[in-house]
Amino acid sequence: MTRLMMAAVLIAASAGAAFAQDAAKGEHVFSRCLPCHSIGPGAANKIGPVLNGLDGRHSGSVPNFSYSDANKNSGIVWNETTFKQYIKAPQAMIPGTKMIFPGISNPQDINDLWAYVSQFNADGSKK
Repeated sequence: MTRLMMAAVLIAASAGAAFAQDAAKGEHVFSRCLPCHSIGPGAANKIGPVLNGLDGRHSGSVPNFSYSDANKNSGIVWNETTFKQYIKAPQAMIPGTKMIFPGISNPQDINDLWAYVSQFNADGSKK
């Protein structure tokens, strides 16, 4: 019985570790976002808005970026939960968004991407 309990604990621990967030790996995942978005010091709007300070920001609020009405009026405040839902299927979460991106389905990639993106303050510095 003790071996069975130890096996269960090890399996549970390894499952939890599989979904830990890794900002360094998230930077690699962010390479999929780079054609349209920038982040960090000196970031500027591209086809998509700057992602500095995303955590806690209202959707459609980056200055000097032309958002769709759907995005501006979505009422979304970005946080870990909303980001992880959105990045899976942007057009499903905000119908009418200009963001044409198929989404990211791998849960580990999503966790790592959030770890990377959420570490930047609005000025592009790291928290």
